[in-house]
Amino acid sequence: MAAEKKCPICGKPVVEKYKPFCSKRCADVDLNRWLTGSYVIPARDDEPPAENDDE
Repeated sequence: MAAEKKCPICGKPVVEKYKPFCSKRCADVDLNRWLTGSYVIPARDDEPPAENDDE
């Protein structure tokens, strides 16, 4: 038996229409977090510049 998926925002059961969320509200909360910079994909500042950077 598979574990029931839960909404990553509020923890309620997932609704197929809004997967992986339970509602449009939770989907919008997640989108707002991405757009305002609350979520960040980590990057390394110590990577050497690409060889074709002529700056």
